[in-house]
Amino acid sequence: MPAGAGIPGLRPDVKRRTTNLTPLRVWIDLTNSPHVLVMRPVIEELRRRGAEVTVTARDFAQTLALCERFQIEHEAIGHHRGGQIAAKAIGLFDRSFALARWASGRVFDIALGHGSNDVTVAARLRGIPATTTFDYEWARVQHTVNCRLAQAVVVPDAIPPERLARYGATPRKLRAYPGLKEEYYLADFEPDGAVLQELGLDPAKALFIVRTPPDVSLYHRFETPLFGQVLEHLRERGQVVVLPRTHQQRAELARAGGFVVPERAVDAQSLVAFADLVISAGGTMNREAVALGTPVYTTFEGRLGAVDERLIAEGRLRRLHDAAAIVVEPRPAQPQPRTRRDPAAFTDLLLAPIEST
Repeated sequence: MPAGAGIPGLRPDVKRRTTNLTPLRVWIDLTNSPHVLVMRPVIEELRRRGAEVTVTARDFAQTLALCERFQIEHEAIGHHRGGQIAAKAIGLFDRSFALARWASGRVFDIALGHGSNDVTVAARLRGIPATTTFDYEWARVQHTVNCRLAQAVVVPDAIPPERLARYGATPRKLRAYPGLKEEYYLADFEPDGAVLQELGLDPAKALFIVRTPPDVSLYHRFETPLFGQVLEHLRERGQVVVLPRTHQQRAELARAGGFVVPERAVDAQSLVAFADLVISAGGTMNREAVALGTPVYTTFEGRLGAVDERLIAEGRLRRLHDAAAIVVEPRPAQPQPRTRRDPAAFTDLLLAPIEST
């Protein structure tokens, strides 16, 4: 389905571009699993407009598997170097130059990335205008690179501009969108019960979806027993699907037993939609739950971003400090209304560097 086409209740929110982009040449780089979800409707919208889109992807988490699942043609370049600062620096240097070498001889009008330092650096080396987008403002090292090198910085309107000024995101660069990025890329989404059968889940029993802590992220350097307590608490009360981020986490879950741990990339959004409760130490799955109307707790122990601050203030996201405080509410008889926002409008913001020339 073309982005935005035939979606009931769609909210454009910002003016939508309808002119054909031929022969615009767009380079999109994907470095983490959520980026595939964010950019999938952008790729579809750009191609609907006639643009040529080329995708590169990093071998990390489920990034490549999700590209395969969504049939996104891509070229795999580089891999994650681990959570240590020195390793991240080496990874940025190596992959950025690998991307720059790959781009040599190719012609692009713009490069896009969701928090991808690699493509922003490579684009600068090749003289290609770039846009970066993100929705968590406290990843200091990442944003210091991207906001200074990119020509446009696309963020939710919940983030105060003054929080981004320190990174070089000047008012001229900033482009803000209303709502959550998940409301854009889930605009055409409808849950599919096939994932329940795939994982051997009983629709009549309580279902909990848990996302493990991002222990390789620089902004989450905390050790806590809370997450283990959450797993044990939920295991006694229903079916628990755990989505690990690393091979080490997968091995720990296998040793513990009693959890459903998918062996490959699955339709996690449908799992979230069918769940009685979602608990995640990260951000994307929490906001997917909010967008899909599923009760959700966050166990994130880093500094809260403005998006989560707003969701907590609105009562749409709850912060969890004690597993005993978990409340499982009865499922509503009818699906809750959803906010669906037009991904074409989000795409327009990403194209700001060339739209203004």
